[in-house]
Amino acid sequence: MKELFKAITIKEARETIGKYFSPPRTGEKVPLLSALHRCLLHDVAAADDVPGFDRSTMDGFAVRAKDTFGASEGLPAYLEVAGEVFMGEKPAGELKAGQAWRISTGGMLPPGADAVVMVEYTEELDENTIGVVRPVAPGENVIRRNEDFSAGDLILPAGHRLRPQDLGILAAAGITTVEVRTPLRVGIISTGDEVVPPEEKPGPGQVRDINSFTLYGAVRECGGEPRLYGIVGDNFRQLKERLAGALAENDLVLLSGGSSVGARDVAAAVIDALGRPGVLFHGVSLKPGKPTIGAAIEGKPVFGLPGHPASALVVFELLVAPLIRFGGYPREPFWEFPVRARLTRNLRSAAGREDYVRVKLALRNGELYADPVLGKSGLIATLVKADGLAKIPAGKEGVEAGEWVAVKLF
Repeated sequence: MKELFKAITIKEARETIGKYFSPPRTGEKVPLLSALHRCLLHDVAAADDVPGFDRSTMDGFAVRAKDTFGASEGLPAYLEVAGEVFMGEKPAGELKAGQAWRISTGGMLPPGADAVVMVEYTEELDENTIGVVRPVAPGENVIRRNEDFSAGDLILPAGHRLRPQDLGILAAAGITTVEVRTPLRVGIISTGDEVVPPEEKPGPGQVRDINSFTLYGAVRECGGEPRLYGIVGDNFRQLKERLAGALAENDLVLLSGGSSVGARDVAAAVIDALGRPGVLFHGVSLKPGKPTIGAAIEGKPVFGLPGHPASALVVFELLVAPLIRFGGYPREPFWEFPVRARLTRNLRSAAGREDYVRVKLALRNGELYADPVLGKSGLIATLVKADGLAKIPAGKEGVEAGEWVAVKLF
């Protein structure tokens, strides 16, 4: 068994786990409306130009831009109304010099037109003549053919996690089904003689199982497929059987509790007994969450998360969530802590250790402030009150009130 609490950094922990984790390459075809938050298995390319024609973005008149140059309210440009574009139809003719065609938003520009004058900047002199009181430039109030994308363009790359706007662009390309990565199956086991199911009233020294439910929700939110394997006491044989069963049925397993150095904590010993390489590290230089176990058994990651709810969720967000959401750790950390806010009070930190502080965010005088939610890592209420985690880097011994901190949103 590896030496207990020889703490490594988050970066080192990620690099270590990354060497042993290879996300499954299987996928499934799903309807577009069922693909939200799923990751694409392959690149998606466009079969057609989108849009497939020049179209208006305003109600008004299709014109040749140069016919409006110099127009003003005092000296309008007078144009002949020679036609009208009907929605969903091809214009029945060509626009010529000195002419204008009525057109609605989304209508197809007639050949010869290169701009649209908004109806607000015209005055109708009679049924066949308008005055343009404001000039337009070529391309103004127009979306050009293939301005979104051209046939053959890469629309979305493999591994991309689909957002609502991505469903829209796929629909625009005529794609109604996509092949997405099979969700990671994540087994969740709670450990500890003191842990009882939520439906039971705890006896003296007992606590209800919080982490199974917190982690289940966290896995589901990341796009994974969580599976609960119940509560196991501090018993080597029972935990070994339960963990072996979870490993056989899942791509990744989470143990909560059993990662500290208590005499009855057996998680690390069980992991090492089940296969190689076993425990890769036991201890990460962060707070909360130092007594974290990272392991791999026959190519499947196993994480021993601390039993305290706040610690378990912090470690999940840093080490587990990226594997489920993206199939690996992002190269650009900005996306994990994208929000910057001013801290509202001084906070101390130990040099060489990353601290993750629960914070509540508030907008004051046009700036975002992060108010620490103080409380021990065993308190679930501190997570409920918080909007995210503020990061204090390992090189700092604290942060003063008013300093900017990077925040990861829950």
